Amino acid sequence: MESGSGFVGAACRGEVGAAVGWRRDRHAHGRWRIVEAGCKRFETVSALLAQRRRELELCMRIAFYAPLKSPAHPTPSGDRRVARLYVEALTLAGHDVELVSDLRSFDGVGDPALQAAVRTEGEAQAKVLVSRWGGASAATVPALWFTYHVYYKAPDWIGPAVSKSLGIPYAIAEASYAAKRAAGAWADGHAAATRAICAADLLVCPTRDDMVGLRQVTGARANLLYLPPFLDPAPYRDAARQRDVHRTELAACWRLDPAVPWIIVSAMMRLGDKLASYQLLARTLGQLMNLPWNMLVAGDGPAAETVRCVLDGAAPDRVRFAGKCSAAGLAAMYAASDLCVWPAVNEAYGMAMLEAQAAGIPVVSCANRGVVDVVRDGETGLLAPAGDEPGFALRIRHLLQDAALRTALGSAAAKMVVDERSTGHAARSLADAIAALQSRRLAA
Repeated sequence: MESGSGFVGAACRGEVGAAVGWRRDRHAHGRWRIVEAGCKRFETVSALLAQRRRELELCMRIAFYAPLKSPAHPTPSGDRRVARLYVEALTLAGHDVELVSDLRSFDGVGDPALQAAVRTEGEAQAKVLVSRWGGASAATVPALWFTYHVYYKAPDWIGPAVSKSLGIPYAIAEASYAAKRAAGAWADGHAAATRAICAADLLVCPTRDDMVGLRQVTGARANLLYLPPFLDPAPYRDAARQRDVHRTELAACWRLDPAVPWIIVSAMMRLGDKLASYQLLARTLGQLMNLPWNMLVAGDGPAAETVRCVLDGAAPDRVRFAGKCSAAGLAAMYAASDLCVWPAVNEAYGMAMLEAQAAGIPVVSCANRGVVDVVRDGETGLLAPAGDEPGFALRIRHLLQDAALRTALGSAAAKMVVDERSTGHAARSLADAIAALQSRRLAA
């Protein structure tokens, strides 16, 4: 369990487009509480959404929990990033969001003792929360429990019990179900995740692949909301307007040739699927050495040395390693580049590819899992069939040689993010879904 001790910060330190802050609240019993940070770019949509909430009189207190990784966790990751984005969206929708637990239920190795300890702690925290709210005034009790990311390795041991005891709706964003996990080292976690999924009054799904799996266990009774990955496009659009400046600065800093296409890669350097993606990328680069290009890699992690070796070995003197980058620095790298490339081996969907598109550059990837919910093949990028390494290389080659196509795809990508994948758009979708959920409960 992570206490989050010492993480007192300004707005989502290091995150692009942060619209919330994180601090200890003396009225929140030592838990983390989310407070608005007042980012100007959110003022208009926030005002409109707040007005809509007031008109509908559906603004509510929401208890938020992320069992895989708390949004207040000190270590950056894609999962922490998305958890924070959901808090932003719910806050923009006019709701009062409170992070009520930082218990991490994740078990990456299949350790029964760890799973049992986490279950015991989760059940104990659920009892504490029920006791805390059971005797409280109605104005301080949450009207909805919202959990982000539930699956067999990170079940929710708190939300279902609290929701049932308080008689409030229970919602999950990014739940996944895999029947093959019913037996084995994570059987208890699978069973708990399945119970939570079946108990949910609302399931928010970032990918259509997840929706297929959830329907296997919930059937037609499930209340599913398809909400593809989203972000705040403003920092990326701002960076894109300064593309020439960023390109000049980066060319000088990293010895990049401004006259050739730049490929950007942004991913953590971890063992497992991330390393497998880097290894596949290295094999692909070896097939493109007869073309002029440079590559800039943003990312760090325990497999960094291995990643450097495989990429440098495949493309000597073509790749530059920027390491861990700030949010602003990463936005500048996207904007200065010409295409984003990532094979996305077994990746849920890939936020980095959405970031690249927000900056106005096309993506080349493979149609794995939820990648198709982030990149539109032939419209905002090019997707090779899953596992098709020659096809992946062919599509990169195509874009390296066709500047006009890169520009067309990049423009369409930026437009898609602004029109359909912004935090404001997500806030409206969540507001409507929660309002409908409340209306159904009131009518029952």
